[in-house]
Order: sequence, then structure tokens, then C-alpha cells
Amino acid sequence: MPNKKTLILGATPDASRYAYLAANRLVSYGHSIVNVGIKTGEVAGVPIEKPETIHTDIDTITLYVGPQNQPPLYDYILNTKPKRIIFNPGTENADLRRMAHEHGIATDYACTLVLLSVGQY
Repeated sequence: MPNKKTLILGATPDASRYAYLAANRLVSYGHSIVNVGIKTGEVAGVPIEKPETIHTDIDTITLYVGPQNQPPLYDYILNTKPKRIIFNPGTENADLRRMAHEHGIATDYACTLVLLSVGQY
């Protein structure tokens, strides 16, 4: 499976959270990650950074931020220009999905952990 550099939006050092599990699983499957969130710390050996630096080499943004907290992140997400955005369960947002499509970004309402486990990431 080729490396699909993934930005985890909503990264957290809390081991009980799905974003934490996804970060570790992505790394174990050979994908490089960028952790972005409001928490401090690191996950899977990668520091969590604030949503300030635009990364231009991202294949996938996997969302772990609820739709009510996404609007301030729209420009950050769209300016990153990923190939796709995965809306994990609970992050679905028709407005962001529409904007992504207008910018040529594919979207999936899916679960990163499931996609990895079935070989469809």
C-alpha cells in the first residue's frame, strides 16, 4: 500500500479517542502523518501542531472535529488542498463537503479505522 500522507485534524494525546487510534494505526500501516489539533503533546511520535501551517503535500485529511467546530477551519482545510477528506462518523458536514467538491477535493463519509482494516484506505 503506498504512503498516503495524512493530516489528522482533531489529533489528541488521549488514548481513548478515535483520532489517537487512527494516528497509531496509520503509522503502523506505513502512512506518514501530521497531527493537528488544539491539544498539546504528541501521538505516534509526531507532535500535535496548531492549525496554522499549511501543508502542501497532504493526500488525505481525516476529520475528528465535529461539524459545529469546523467553520473556523474551512480555509485551513481547503488551502491545504488534500486529494480527499474523510469525514469520520460524527463529523459529517454537507457545507464543507460541497466546498471541498468545488475545490476538486474528493470526500468520503467513512471511518479511517475501518478503511485501513479492510485494505481500502
